Amino acid sequence: MPTVAYRAVAIHAMPFGAELRPDGAVRFRLWAPGEQRVRLALEGRSETLPMTALSDGWHELATKEAIAGTQYSFELTNSMRVPDPASRYQPRDVHGPSEVIDPGAYQWRDGSWRGRPWHEAVLYEMHIGAFTAEGTFQAAIGRLDHLVELGVTALELMPLADFPGARNWGYDGVLLFAPDASYGRPEDLKAFVDAAHRKGLMVFLDVVYNHFGPDGNYLPVYAPQILTDRHKTPWGSAINYDGADATPMREFVIHNALYWLEEFHFDGLRFDAVHAIMDDSSMHLLDELAQRVRRTFGKVRQVHLVLENEENEAHLLARGPKGEVERYTAQWNDDVHHGLHTAATGEEAGYYAEYRGATEKLARALAEGFAFQGEMMTYRGSARGEPSAHLPPTAFIAFMQNHDQVGNRAFGDRLTHATPTERVRAIAAAFLLAPQIPMLFMGEEWAAAQPFPFFCDFEDELAEAVRKGRRAEFAKFPEFQDEAMRERIPDPTSEQTFRSAKLDWRDLSREPHSQWLDWYRRILAVRRTEIVPRLPEMAGHAGTYETSGPGAFRVSWRLGDGSRLVVAANLSAGTWNGFGPSPGRIIWSEGHADQQRNVLGPWSVLWSITGASEAQEAVRP
Repeated sequence: MPTVAYRAVAIHAMPFGAELRPDGAVRFRLWAPGEQRVRLALEGRSETLPMTALSDGWHELATKEAIAGTQYSFELTNSMRVPDPASRYQPRDVHGPSEVIDPGAYQWRDGSWRGRPWHEAVLYEMHIGAFTAEGTFQAAIGRLDHLVELGVTALELMPLADFPGARNWGYDGVLLFAPDASYGRPEDLKAFVDAAHRKGLMVFLDVVYNHFGPDGNYLPVYAPQILTDRHKTPWGSAINYDGADATPMREFVIHNALYWLEEFHFDGLRFDAVHAIMDDSSMHLLDELAQRVRRTFGKVRQVHLVLENEENEAHLLARGPKGEVERYTAQWNDDVHHGLHTAATGEEAGYYAEYRGATEKLARALAEGFAFQGEMMTYRGSARGEPSAHLPPTAFIAFMQNHDQVGNRAFGDRLTHATPTERVRAIAAAFLLAPQIPMLFMGEEWAAAQPFPFFCDFEDELAEAVRKGRRAEFAKFPEFQDEAMRERIPDPTSEQTFRSAKLDWRDLSREPHSQWLDWYRRILAVRRTEIVPRLPEMAGHAGTYETSGPGAFRVSWRLGDGSRLVVAANLSAGTWNGFGPSPGRIIWSEGHADQQRNVLGPWSVLWSITGASEAQEAVRP
C-alpha cells in the first residue's frame, strides 16, 4: 500500500463554478460560448453583477458580496436564470439557484485511510434513497455495522448527481457535481464516507458520462457545442467529446471524476454504460480520464475504476508487466449474471436466449472473464467482445442481481420472489467463492421481500411519456400482450412505487430472512479466510473449465500462492456424476454433493482447494 498519508482536508481546484478564495472573495466562472453577456444573480441582492467575458467563451467574476451559503444563479442575455452546471449543492432542486459551498469546512477523521487492495473487495450496490426508510446519508450511517458483519468491504452507491424531483434511480442526473439534496447536504455525504472508512469499508460512486437526464440540463442553452449529432445514443444526441470545442466538455467530466475522488474521499468510481460514450478522437475520453486519475492518486492512495461495458473491451482492463492496473480495474461481468440467471429461472426472452442451456458460456465466463470474446452474438447481430483469458479473474465483477437486472423487470421483482431457494443458493454459491470480485445488491443478503422497480419524479408531459414508454417497452413480451396486464406495471412516477422499494430492516429478525442472512455471512466468511488471501499475484490464464451435460460444469483456477481452487456445479434438476472426485479439501458444499461417490445432486455446488505443493504434484506428468 502507498505510504503517503492522505490529507484530511482536500479541495478539488476546478477551472469553473464557484470557488472560495483566500482573500474572502468568491470566484464565479461559466463556459457560455453562446452568450454575449452573463450576469451573476445573488439571492437577497436586487441587482445582478456583470461578469467579464474572457476568451473562448468563458465568463468570470470575483466578488466579496458572496460567501459560503450564498445562493446564486447565472443570468443569460435573454434574462433567463440558470443554475451553475458545476454547482456543489442545489438546495431547491435542479431548476433553482445553486449554493456556494465551502468544501474545506467538513473536518475529516479518516486521515490515515489510504484505501484497500482491490482483491479484498466484496461489493454491495445500494440506492441511498431506498436503503433506509429515511433515505438519507445520515440514516445509512446507522446500517454500516450490518454490512461489516455481513462481510462486505466496499459500498457502491448508485448515482448521486442532482436529478429533478425527490426520487430517481440517479441515471437522470443533470448537475454532476451536486449530490442530490433529497439525500442530504454535501457534508452529510462526506460524513457517510468518513464513517465507512473508519469501519474499514471502501466507498464507490456510480457516475454517468454517456448522457444527461431529460429535465434540468441547461448546458445546451448557452453552450450548444456540448452535444453533437454525429453520434447517437439510446438517450438521444451524444455528448460532444471529439468534435470542435470538445475540450471544455472533456475537462468538465474529467474534473468531475477527480472532484468526487478528492473532495469526497471516494475510493473508486463505477462508470455507467461506457459503450455509449462516443469518441473518435486520437485519445478516447476513457483513456485520458484514467490517465489523469492514475497520475493524481497513484502515489497517494488506492483508487479503483470500474466499468459497465456492453462491448466487453478487454483492452481497457489491461495489466502492466508486474500485474499492475494500467487504466481500469475491473468490469461488471454481465455474462456471468446471464448464465446464472437463466440456469436458475429458465428465462429465455431477449438476450437471455443466448445463455439459456449454454452451460459452456457460463463456465467460460467464470474461468476466463467473458463468454463472448469476439464471437457472433445472434441477439445483437454482430460480434461481441475481445479475448479476456489473459486477464486475472479480479478484472471482473460477478453477481446474480444488480439494480438493472432487478429494476428493469416489469415489477422490479427480485430473484428470490419466485425462484426456489435451492436454486438461488446454488447460483449464489457458484460465484461468491470464485476469484472474480463478488457483488451483492442491497437486501439480497436476507432475500428482501421488497421489489426494486424503476422510479422517477418527472412532471406533466415528461411524466406521462415515461409512464407510457415504460408500459410500451414490455408490450413486446408475450405475458404483457394484454393491455390489462400492462396496466398492472407500477407507475414509475408514483411516489408509492418508490416507497415500495424501501428495504424493511425489521425482516432481518424474521424467517426465512434471518436464515438467508446467516447463509450469506457464513459463505462470505469462507471467502475472507480461504479465497481472499490467495488472490494476490494471480496471473492471467488462471482458469480452465469443462462441461458435462446441461447445467453441469467444473472450473479450476491456479491461485496466487500456487494452490488450486476447483468448483464442481450441477445447476439443474437432475443428478450428475461425470467429473471424478473433487481434489483437495472441501471448503463449501451446497445442495447434495457426495465427494466420495462423485455425485452432484440437483442444484449442488462443491468448492475445494488444493495446497500449493499438492497442486504442483497433481499437474506433474
